[in-house]
Amino acid sequence: MLKFTAAQIAGLVSGTIEGNPDAEVTRLSKIEEGEPGSLSFLSNPLYTPYIYQTKATVIIVNKDFIPDRNITPTLIRVEHADMAFARLLEVYNQIKFNKKGISPLSSIDPTARLGEDCYVGAYAVIGENVVIGNKVRIYPQVFIDDNTTIGDNTTLFSGVKIYSDNRIGNDCIFHSGVVIGSDGFRFNQQEGVNVKVPQIGNVIIEDNVEIGSNSAVDRATFGSTIIRKGTKLDNLVHIAHNVEVGENTCMAAGTGIAGSTRIGKNCLFSGHVGVNGHITIADGTILGATCAVSKSLTKPGQAYLGAPAMEVSKFRRSIALFRNLPDLDQRITKLEKSQKPAT
Repeated sequence: MLKFTAAQIAGLVSGTIEGNPDAEVTRLSKIEEGEPGSLSFLSNPLYTPYIYQTKATVIIVNKDFIPDRNITPTLIRVEHADMAFARLLEVYNQIKFNKKGISPLSSIDPTARLGEDCYVGAYAVIGENVVIGNKVRIYPQVFIDDNTTIGDNTTLFSGVKIYSDNRIGNDCIFHSGVVIGSDGFRFNQQEGVNVKVPQIGNVIIEDNVEIGSNSAVDRATFGSTIIRKGTKLDNLVHIAHNVEVGENTCMAAGTGIAGSTRIGKNCLFSGHVGVNGHITIADGTILGATCAVSKSLTKPGQAYLGAPAMEVSKFRRSIALFRNLPDLDQRITKLEKSQKPAT
């Protein structure tokens, strides 16, 4: 069980204490669900009433917070309470997931090279000529195929599968069920039969990339499928063969990118976005939920909605027109009837 004093927490977040510096906490909680021994925070003014009711032992608040009645918990004042609490969550995870050691139930090929302070869980399999950096955490039942390289401080949660010849950077996080380097979806029709096109490329994933559960990044037909640094993919995202995703782009759950498409940097894709193959998406593009993109979007920093995707202003005008179609239809029908010649 993790245990921290208010003084230790204040040191981590550069805060000042009001109350008991020796107050101890062993867990984190929402302010409305605070119990003795828990740490919480107050940032949104809508939650201010809870600070007078909560049973939490320590609460992080903004420096400018002024209570209008007595408060029981110890307070830690910081510039931004939400950012300070996020920092504590990061520290908590670092401690919680700081596993080390090699399980005797794992299978590591003699030609594989592991860095210092690595963790390899039970039934993990590491293939030939794999190179793994320092402080990498490989959870149970992870499979890493031959000739793959993995950078420092990367975490592979249970059930991650990495095919051969791929390159993974530093500080990446792959959640359970992620598959890296499965074959791209390429078939040629010959006399009515789908004939598979061999996929001999690989996947390159740069530093600080996080990929959610049950997402897949396919290997290139030849060359590389590339996920640039800082990119975040949600659960159930599919990146097809030879796609390149630019730096710091984020994609929400259910998004699919077809083959050989180029996605710019700093893009934001909402849930269930579909992007056609062999097109280009400009830097800073924002795609709303369920957008369907069939052609290149070349103007940086634009937002789109709809299927097919169109600029937000045009989409809103189109929706307004669509909603009025029943009335317009009735008016047109009446007008046509009024203009029919008498018989």
